[in-house]
Amino acid sequence: MGKEEKNYVNKESEDEMEIYGYKRCVWKLLLIVVGVVCSGGSLLLLLYWMPEWSVKATCTKTALKEAQIVLLRTTDEFRTWFRAKVYTLLTTGMDPMENSESQISKSVKNDEELCTGQHHVEHSKKRLLRKISENQALMVRYFEHRSVTYFWNNNLQNFKDLKGLTEGISWSAIHTHYSNGLSKDLEEYRKLFFGANEVEVEVPSVFKLLINEVLNPFYIFQIFSITVWSFNGYYYYGVAIIIMSIISIVTTLHTVRKQYVMLHDMVAAHSTVRVSVCRADNEIEEALSTDLVPGDILVIPSNGTIMPCDSVLLSGTCIVNESMLTGESVPQTKISLPNPMKTSKGLEDDEIYCPENHKRHTLFCGTTVIQTRFYSGERVKALVVRTGFSTTKGRLVRSILYPKPTDFKLYRDAYLFLLCLVGVAAIGFLYTIIHSILNKVIIATIIIKSLDIITITVPPALPAAMTAGIVFAQRRLKKLGISCISPQRINICGQLNLICFDKTGTLTEEGLNIWGIQRVEDNSFLPSEHNICRESLVKSQFVACMAVCHTLTRIEGKLSGDPLDLKIFEETGWVLEEATEEETALHNQIMPTVVRPSKQPLPAAEAGMDREMEMFDLPTTYEIGIVRQFPFSSSLQRMSVVARVLGGKQMDAYLKGAPEVIANLCKAETVPECFTEVLKIYTKQGFRVIALAHKKLGSRLTWHKVQNVSRDAIESNMEFMGLIIMQNKLKPDTPRVLKELRRANIRTVMVTGDNMLTAVSVARNCGMILPQDEVIIAEALPPKDGQVAQIHWLYTDNASKHLESATEIIDIKMENKGSGDGPHQKNHYHFAMDGKSFSVVTEHFQDLLSKSS
Repeated sequence: MGKEEKNYVNKESEDEMEIYGYKRCVWKLLLIVVGVVCSGGSLLLLLYWMPEWSVKATCTKTALKEAQIVLLRTTDEFRTWFRAKVYTLLTTGMDPMENSESQISKSVKNDEELCTGQHHVEHSKKRLLRKISENQALMVRYFEHRSVTYFWNNNLQNFKDLKGLTEGISWSAIHTHYSNGLSKDLEEYRKLFFGANEVEVEVPSVFKLLINEVLNPFYIFQIFSITVWSFNGYYYYGVAIIIMSIISIVTTLHTVRKQYVMLHDMVAAHSTVRVSVCRADNEIEEALSTDLVPGDILVIPSNGTIMPCDSVLLSGTCIVNESMLTGESVPQTKISLPNPMKTSKGLEDDEIYCPENHKRHTLFCGTTVIQTRFYSGERVKALVVRTGFSTTKGRLVRSILYPKPTDFKLYRDAYLFLLCLVGVAAIGFLYTIIHSILNKVIIATIIIKSLDIITITVPPALPAAMTAGIVFAQRRLKKLGISCISPQRINICGQLNLICFDKTGTLTEEGLNIWGIQRVEDNSFLPSEHNICRESLVKSQFVACMAVCHTLTRIEGKLSGDPLDLKIFEETGWVLEEATEEETALHNQIMPTVVRPSKQPLPAAEAGMDREMEMFDLPTTYEIGIVRQFPFSSSLQRMSVVARVLGGKQMDAYLKGAPEVIANLCKAETVPECFTEVLKIYTKQGFRVIALAHKKLGSRLTWHKVQNVSRDAIESNMEFMGLIIMQNKLKPDTPRVLKELRRANIRTVMVTGDNMLTAVSVARNCGMILPQDEVIIAEALPPKDGQVAQIHWLYTDNASKHLESATEIIDIKMENKGSGDGPHQKNHYHFAMDGKSFSVVTEHFQDLLSKSS
């Protein structure tokens, strides 16, 4: 007989689980009832702790299609079991995303006088109750697990969660098939499946929390111990343990419930708002955000709103504050999703939409839209793609409510310790029985004395003592503004042995200071310059690139955006002006943002020169309009804009980003031969270096055509213009904190998107790398042209000195001499590598990771 094929839900994701179907069995249930009565409730307690045993003991296995209860098991190393009850739902269709308008409308008309059942409502999700005629009703089966609903899929013959409009939907389909909105009937039909659009944290009742806490194995053992002691006359000791346990239980319940209430209030704040929904007949209807379903079209108000769902922007632009999700306070500019049907390449530019990959076009739930820009009277519209716990905010809340189990050495050691205690207790138990029988002690005394040995060997006050420690730790954390709804995790905080830091804004100050620039002329670098506001440079392409290559915007009259862009723009002394709402309503979508030089005093001249301040005034006609922006992409490490001098005949493309990336996109003859050496000089000193490039666009490229040109076409065959050198100062507390971590034998690692040599320099300056330590760069190359993957090693201080594994062995031995200064190495080495090399190492040289950790 062949091995039964396993079924999975959330296959090939971090939440992957095996799923098994079961049916209730009457005779098994009767046997369990008898067993519970005979065991005094002990069997029921065991089944409570072991969900897989409870299902297998009361049910028989069956096909998933007929299951009344499903058993789920995670596929990670913990193999945790869960059980869930299967419910049924009466609907007019099996697929919530089908556009069966006629069928639904017909059903609604025929259902006025016909009565049907209603489906189950769980976890406070208010599902819409619908009347469906019996001859048209279809029964859909589903279950809920950790705030996610899984529906039966006939095609897959398995349960599957609903992805909304984030699975296999192309850009062109979004614009052609999903941009017209939903009728009220279709919205109600989809709401049967998706439920109310809300992320609600259920606050457990005191009774539920009490049951979960009291039924902990530790407290059950205490009850058992106190019962045994009462037969031995240990009344005072038993009462003392009872009082300690009650105090610890009450304190824990109060603290945990208070944290749940805080989380509930935090999540519920602004979660329900009134929204404007565009219907299929192009009418605007006011509705509550809880009624939204995937496929609805939202109209984003010009004064902003809090997003109640995940949506993709169809028209207009939005300035969004995403600090609730990312922690970054810098407003982000969201642009509408491109329509491939309107581009020159047509469907060649078509892509499958994914919120995580297309963040620039996605408005995430919980984020705040600060302001919008619209054109020609067109509304700013967004298509709802995910609702409820499927949204980014919902998944964040789920990760807090249902944290992943941790496999720390502390837990393993604790279980091993308890196992040893149980072993000692078993030996004492057997010895007491044998010794008592040989001395002809009465049976009742033998039982009491033997069980007493077990209660003494395992400390009965252990859970109370641990709870007291956790409660005091929670109070100290609360004073620092830190909440915790999983108090057991506090114990593992002292077991940390590795901490990873970001560089900019974490180890260093948030802001950057411009040290100077180094321009390129005739394929060679000019001397570095510190005075950027010189009149001779104002009309240069270099300064023009600094002034236009950004995504800055004005919010309530104040210039906002990425701190790097803001600092570079402010250094030019130029002024940014955006079209007002009245102006954008009168013009088309290419009404540009304009930048222009301002009237300003020249900075002080260098020593030995005339320090008198001079004034200059450029013609007001010299303005540059930003026609199109390609926002910064961390994966591409660059951004670009298309701009035109007002009155000019041709447009210009400006490019800004990581020097190595920009150099590769430029014509080779425009990049100086000493580019690499100059770059190393600055990065080794800890400077952050940004490269600039420019090119003239063809005169045939009109304002309308540039809106549909691809990014790759713009960012190619550029002319290298030079470097901006920026200084990033360390935070005052950084060296002290890193020294303290080093003394505690906690390893520190820097993870940054900056240049590697810049990161190494900052690491040396802050004390992460000590002065006498050496740094080795690992350059890993993937397999290519039949050759295996390779790693090249080189010292940062001497790039010409390569390490060959066959000729030189690096001896790294850890010797903890106990001086309190951290681990001592015979030779101190640190390894540095970029993201591409790390990917190659993790895939082809996994053994090296364990050696270097």
